This record gives sequence, C-alpha cells and structure tokens, in this order.
Amino acid sequence: MLSFVTAIIALVVTGVGVGFASGLLGVGGCFIMIPVQYWVYTSMGIDPKLAILTAFGTNLAVVFPTAISGAYGHSKRGAVLWRAAIVLGITGAIGAVIGSIIAAHLPAKVLTVAFGLAILAGAIRMLTAKPPKVEEKPNENPCVLAAWGIVLGIVTGIIGIGGGVLMVPVMAVLLRFGMHRAVGSSTAVMIFTSIGGLTGYIFNGLNAGVYGSYAIGQLIGYFNPESWLALAATSVPMAQVGVRVAHRLPAKQLKYIFVIVMIYMALKMIGVFAWLHLPI
Repeated sequence: MLSFVTAIIALVVTGVGVGFASGLLGVGGCFIMIPVQYWVYTSMGIDPKLAILTAFGTNLAVVFPTAISGAYGHSKRGAVLWRAAIVLGITGAIGAVIGSIIAAHLPAKVLTVAFGLAILAGAIRMLTAKPPKVEEKPNENPCVLAAWGIVLGIVTGIIGIGGGVLMVPVMAVLLRFGMHRAVGSSTAVMIFTSIGGLTGYIFNGLNAGVYGSYAIGQLIGYFNPESWLALAATSVPMAQVGVRVAHRLPAKQLKYIFVIVMIYMALKMIGVFAWLHLPI
C-alpha cells in the first residue's frame, strides 16, 4: 500500500516532467499525469473506476494553469494562431463537457484502453503523414475549426485530457499549421478545453456522490486538490523551460520526440507492457 507522503513525492516529480513536456510539445502532459495518478490512486486502495475518473478530472485541472504558462511563452515567439485557437478552444470546451458526461457512464477498462488507443492513433498519423509544404497557408476556416473543435473536445472529455496529444497532429498535418505553430496554438486551445472538461468531471462526480475524504485526500467530484497542487506547483514553471527548448529544436526533431513519447504512454495504458511482463 502506497503511503500518502510517497504519493505526493511521486506527483511532484511527475509535475516537473509534465510542465517540461507541455512547453516542449504543446500537450497538457496527460500521457504522463494520467498513468502516474492511476497507479498512485489504485496503489492506495482506490477503486479503479474512481481512480481513472479522478485522474482524468485532476489532470484537466493541472492542464489549465500549465497551458496558460505555455501559451504565454509560445505567444511571445509568435507561434500561436490566436484566432484559430479561440474558435477551436470554445467549441472544444463545449465538446469536452459532453465527453465528460459520456465518460462517467463507461467502465474503467474501456476508458484506459480508449485513452491509449487515441494517443497511439495520433502518433501513427503524425509519423506517417507528409509534412505540409512551406508555401501552404494554415486552414483557418471558422466552420472547419469549429467542427474539429467539437470532435476533439468530445474525445478529450471522454479520456480526460487537455487535447494537445490529439490536437497537435490534427493542426500540424490536417490544418497545415506547421509543427511549431501547432505546438504553440495547441497550448492556447487547452486553456479552454481543460475548463470545459474539468467542469464536467466535477459536476458528474458530485452528482454520483463523490465528495469528502478518501485515501488520496479530499475529493470534490472527480477532482483531487492535493494531487492538483503537487502537480501544478512544479508543472507551471517548468512549462517555460520546455517552451525555450522547443524553439531551439528543428520541427522534424520535435515531431519525432513527440511521437516516441506518445507511443510509449499509449502502450502503457493499453496494457501491452504488463501483458508482456515488462517492468517499464
């Protein structure tokens, strides 16, 4: 049984990695935070369904301030397409609320596997797609952006992520933003989607009677303030470090780093490593 102190230490260390990944790759760090939180909570005796939903909700709460930090850093470098980001963000937030309601009615195993498959699909698509030509302009059609925002929002709400791990491939490949602007704009969109998703997880958790003291601390719906503080306190400042590194890397190298991390965490959540009895 994992102790509360050990759990907090694990989350603080995770926050460092999450913040760096957020600034570097334009993601909310979900592929790091959710598996770690799920392991921490279940190791403390929490039911797997409550553990995965709390990991999703708390993850979204951490994404919000981390995304603000990352978006600020990228915006200073001209890497955020704000008009597109706002359209994607508002529609994505609406979709995230819908997705969080759906998630509350799904089994834990379905959620963990869906999370892994979504990340894996994004990684494969990003790895195999041809990069946009330099002369191609980004697709900033409001109707196209709104449609993608709703779809991505629903998916991110269901699997409890800010959406960067799915948005970056869509922006870079399908909307022709280019890698650096996809990473920068993704952080801005996550400001909106994280609020929408978190609202849904808190509401649905309270509606299910989840409130009060548990082994992992206080729960307010599917949101754990102690975990949020441990993760956010380190992830927010580290996001600025990640931003600086991102703008020193070539787009191609940045893409490969993104894909490698995505594939590892996808296989981890699907359960491939456990099935192969690999301690990674």
